[in-house]
Amino acid sequence: MNPKRVTLPLLFAGLVALAGAAAPDPASASQHAVTPDEPDASGDCVAGGGWQGRPMMSRMAGAPVAVAAPPPPAAPPATIEVQASAQAAVAAKSAPMPMAASVLGFAPPMPYAAADRDNYAHREPNGVHLAASDPVSTFGLDVDTGSYTNVRHMISEGRLPPADAVRTEEFINYFDYGYAKPTSTDRPFSITTELAPAPWNPDRQLLLVGVQGYDVPAARIPAANLVFLVDVSGSMNSPDKLPLLKASLKQIVPKLRAQDRISLVTYAGATCVALRSTPGDRQATILAAIDGLGAGGSTNGAAGIDLAYAQAAKGFIPHGVNRVILATDGDFNVGTTGVEALKDRIVQKRRGGVALTTLGFGEGNYNDEMAVTLADAGNGSHHYIDSLDEGRRVLVDEMSATLMTIAKDVKVQVEFNPAVVAEYRLIGYEKRVLAREDFNNDAVDAGDIGAGANVTALYEITLKNTKGARVDPLRYGPPHRLVASASGADGELGFLRVRYKSPEGGASRLIEQPMTTDVAANPSERLRFAAAVAAFAENLRGGKYAEGFGYDKVAELARGARGADDGGYRAGMVRLVEMAGAMP
Repeated sequence: MNPKRVTLPLLFAGLVALAGAAAPDPASASQHAVTPDEPDASGDCVAGGGWQGRPMMSRMAGAPVAVAAPPPPAAPPATIEVQASAQAAVAAKSAPMPMAASVLGFAPPMPYAAADRDNYAHREPNGVHLAASDPVSTFGLDVDTGSYTNVRHMISEGRLPPADAVRTEEFINYFDYGYAKPTSTDRPFSITTELAPAPWNPDRQLLLVGVQGYDVPAARIPAANLVFLVDVSGSMNSPDKLPLLKASLKQIVPKLRAQDRISLVTYAGATCVALRSTPGDRQATILAAIDGLGAGGSTNGAAGIDLAYAQAAKGFIPHGVNRVILATDGDFNVGTTGVEALKDRIVQKRRGGVALTTLGFGEGNYNDEMAVTLADAGNGSHHYIDSLDEGRRVLVDEMSATLMTIAKDVKVQVEFNPAVVAEYRLIGYEKRVLAREDFNNDAVDAGDIGAGANVTALYEITLKNTKGARVDPLRYGPPHRLVASASGADGELGFLRVRYKSPEGGASRLIEQPMTTDVAANPSERLRFAAAVAAFAENLRGGKYAEGFGYDKVAELARGARGADDGGYRAGMVRLVEMAGAMP
């Protein structure tokens, strides 16, 4: 028998032996409670869902590993059969697969599955608004990037994405725009605005609004209590899923500190605590637990979520970073599977001070809608991991932005001046659009910003008395006679308001500033590149607002705005545009 193909209980028993932990008193094994002071691997598994806090193995000090006898079964025989079949599936299907070389870069990790069951939410693009009748635009900021890397994965395979997979703001926010950092943590972010002609139509303008969070070096991030909730169901048994996930998780281990704690919870037909809350400097124990993950069985994600939050509560660090990180291909098929029901579950759990981030993997049954919705509900962000390089970027290079929240429920409201602006359109953020009255309602959820993160929004606007208007004037309506504003600010383009809460919550705070009508004669590199990214996304969505500004023009614009391009991410975007343009 291949020694690597073992059942989860035996595998975890071996990990406990490796860790060298003392066993709990056998007499109280069935009542054992996991505490943050128990750093060793555990096999606390329950078939199909609810966790009973029952260790399945223990180790007497200096003695061989022994498996504790389970208590008499309290569940119907069907439940026991589910657990047995889940363990048998893991034993049968967890043989390690060779890591495809392409997974380490941007090339396709495996052929596209013909039976495509990927799921994306449909959202109509934002429309054009008349400033005279509807001058106020309100939305929540969003730091997700998963749409861009998922589409990168598809294009690298030689296929264009479905339109619903493209979320323009996630394309734009994948890139760093070098905004000035705030000088004090009293105000957690700086705000940059810029106005310049739109590349696809010089009769219109692009308004850029950039928000830059203050940076926190990795060494100064508060102690972190991280619970990785890992999907080990049969659908993860693919080189671009569980093997890539395991390789990505290993990237973070050398960066963990003694004050950090990490747990591993797995879910398939059964839910298990694969690694109890363990100090970050016990790297051998953590790596061994990661190595032991194998895929097989159905997918009871809701039960896994419950168990992961239970572990996060046990290891909760006051004033620290407390976060569940769900890594999955998004295919829940057992237990609670509806997106709205799962969302309600997460909303309830986030009130305990534990956030949720989601990491998406693979294709064929990727549930993008669920992964995005749960991250939004959990005050976290969603990322799609298409390569080991991306796994390192999210979990290591941008650790502070991914893990540490510096401002919660960040909302933006722009009031356009009808004396200056005829029309406007918010580019992207369809999933974050808010009602005007939601801006002042602190009970309404919005996006959070992590340390060092920058978020960008673009508006396409048409100034008064120019040729770029999309909406014809009314034949029978009275002409709009605009009177001078009470503030005497007739020459302003508009007024920008940003509302946010501190990470600890409480009442929101307000930042306000006017925007001038100064049009940049030479648009900045950041605005030109952001415009190129937005135009790329618009073409992928069907080109309704692209106005003939096709892939070739997008690539030319992006090439001229690459700048220093640390990491080559902007050059990579240019290559994607060129590949997309060559596809039928």
